[in-house]
Amino acid sequence: MAEPLLSVRDLVVEFPTRKGVLRAIDKVSFDIAEGEVLGMVGESGAGKSITGTAIIGLIEPPGRIAGGEIWLKGKRIDNIAPEAMRRVRGRRIGMVFQDPLTSLNPLYTVAQQLIETIRSHLDVSEKEARARAVALLDRVGIPAAARRIDDYPHHFSGGMRQRVVIALALCAEPELVIADEPTTALDVSVQAQIIDVLKEICAERGAAVMLITHDMGVIAETADRVAVLYAGRLAEIGPVRDVIQKAEHPYTQGLMGSIPTLAQESDRLVQIPGSMPRLNAIPEGCAFNPRCEHAFERCFRERPDPLDRGTGRRVACWLYDRVGAGA
Repeated sequence: MAEPLLSVRDLVVEFPTRKGVLRAIDKVSFDIAEGEVLGMVGESGAGKSITGTAIIGLIEPPGRIAGGEIWLKGKRIDNIAPEAMRRVRGRRIGMVFQDPLTSLNPLYTVAQQLIETIRSHLDVSEKEARARAVALLDRVGIPAAARRIDDYPHHFSGGMRQRVVIALALCAEPELVIADEPTTALDVSVQAQIIDVLKEICAERGAAVMLITHDMGVIAETADRVAVLYAGRLAEIGPVRDVIQKAEHPYTQGLMGSIPTLAQESDRLVQIPGSMPRLNAIPEGCAFNPRCEHAFERCFRERPDPLDRGTGRRVACWLYDRVGAGA
């Protein structure tokens, strides 16, 4: 098999506090192949955004990567110097943040921000950088890009600002794009356009995408594979069609059951009882056990690692551990 573009191995992210160390990510492992779209889903607080932030080296102190390894095309990047990581960030890994206003400086025009980013990563003249920037804005669907490029961020609507942020993430032609909730604040029609633009441009350039979202509809339409996170751990990962059509982890089954369909005949959707545990109150054993109707004795004393289910699928649930079923 070809070497994955991105390989995350047993990633651990911790945040020291006065009351102890909180573990936000607990031994998460996954790969992303070149040109692949990996969706990452879960409730708020599952650890999706922290995983993306750790990959690009932007965990805010005192938070830290406390264990595991992150490899980009065969080179480890979680332990390199900040200056070296800055060169990786933007040039090899692009980031699309949830709120475009956190990515765009309101004091500079879009042209200034795009040109500076392009020239900091690519050896091109200012004229060529501007031409690239205009072409990219045009590609992401900004009308009259040659004129609008000299506008400030506040001159754009929310959907247009998000398109500018996508252009900013792609302007140095990265190998991997991490998109963190890129459509949350946008209306449904604009959401579809933004996802289409992101997917099409990345496909054209052969870039891989890690798409972080809570919207399973977006994942179903966009991703090749999906990773489901719960309480900082991987609950299930596999081909998107397999996971959506026949979810195996009880948490994933609950997520799938909570999605309305046109064929829905019942008056009520499936509801997962309870809520995601706080980081300082994660239960012993499987973190999902207080909310799981299938939990048995082993689930309350041992925390399962993802078990290989074949066809590229792994599920962290003792229901599928035949060897230890009698433990």
